[in-house]
Amino acid sequence: MKPTQKPANPNFSSGPCSKRPGYNVTNLDLTTLGRSHRAAIGKVALGRVCSETAEVLGLPEGYRVGVVPASDTGAVEMALWSLLGPRPVDVFYWESFGQGWLTDIVKQLKLAQVNEYAADYGLLPDMSQANPSHDIVFTWNGTTSGVKITDGDWISDDREGLTICDATSAVFAMEMPWEKLDVVTFSWQKVLGGEGAHGMLILSPRAVERLENYTPPWPMPKIFRMTKGGKLIDGIFKGETINTPSMLCVADYLDALDWVKSIGGLKATIAKSAENLAVIEKFVAENDWINFLAQDEATRSNTSICLSLDLDADQVKKVVKLLDAEGVAYDIGAYRDAPAGLRIWGGATVEKTDLEALMPWITWAYQQVSQ
Repeated sequence: MKPTQKPANPNFSSGPCSKRPGYNVTNLDLTTLGRSHRAAIGKVALGRVCSETAEVLGLPEGYRVGVVPASDTGAVEMALWSLLGPRPVDVFYWESFGQGWLTDIVKQLKLAQVNEYAADYGLLPDMSQANPSHDIVFTWNGTTSGVKITDGDWISDDREGLTICDATSAVFAMEMPWEKLDVVTFSWQKVLGGEGAHGMLILSPRAVERLENYTPPWPMPKIFRMTKGGKLIDGIFKGETINTPSMLCVADYLDALDWVKSIGGLKATIAKSAENLAVIEKFVAENDWINFLAQDEATRSNTSICLSLDLDADQVKKVVKLLDAEGVAYDIGAYRDAPAGLRIWGGATVEKTDLEALMPWITWAYQQVSQ
């Protein structure tokens, strides 16, 4: 039977992700619009982005937060181009974005001492192979594979190298061992449902020390430069951005942070995401024709939830189109480089009740296609 109840919000995209429950653009504080980001009012708003992010995430003393260009990609590239070179590099990847960082390190930066640790979609490489004397580059959560790291125990407390972590689909949804992470990047348009184009760069004191004591041998574009005269440009981490940001996007992000605080902070957003995963876990357990792409239950992502179906690739596309046409789920097809399947966002801006309403529709669409 065709279901009758539809999700109130059918937006399950993995980026840009659903806006927060109750979101209304007319409720944003728009007093900064039309003003310079360098004016006092703009600096205050951008400074709040940095300080309130650190507060909500509970960052350790001395960690710095900055707003940078070009979304999470820009933040990762800034870290790679600015910090890598003095030590061998261990790169861990198990999906397309992590593999992209390896490509940049090897083919663009042309570093010679690079160790590649890879796993197929659905699996996690052996993270214990990380060498404490090397720099380490990895994603925390594989956005296109639905496979996440379970903890940071594999990172040495006595490491000599830096850990550079792309955490764009993990921050605000998963516990992060901040003391073991020297560089963390994310974008507003993931777990908090913010707008695109801006990245966030979090640096530990160890990362700052590297920046101030190491000069890369390659030319550095202006938007990548974080030091001047051998010292960190501290203003970047107080709201004095390298280039002009969208103050409308800034207002949107501050609204998202206010929402996080209003529902109970970081613990609440992590809990909401875990509850969303539980809805899908129950559904998968009850149906033998659908499975998680993640082969180990402990590594299942609670944000980018990737599923495989007992259908061929063309049939899966038909399922996705049916759900879209019915207005019950938008943008849930697997990433183009990933195995055919569904990718359903389960971050905190998605309501559990909407996922519960979606599950019968997936059954219906599967039955329509598989007959």
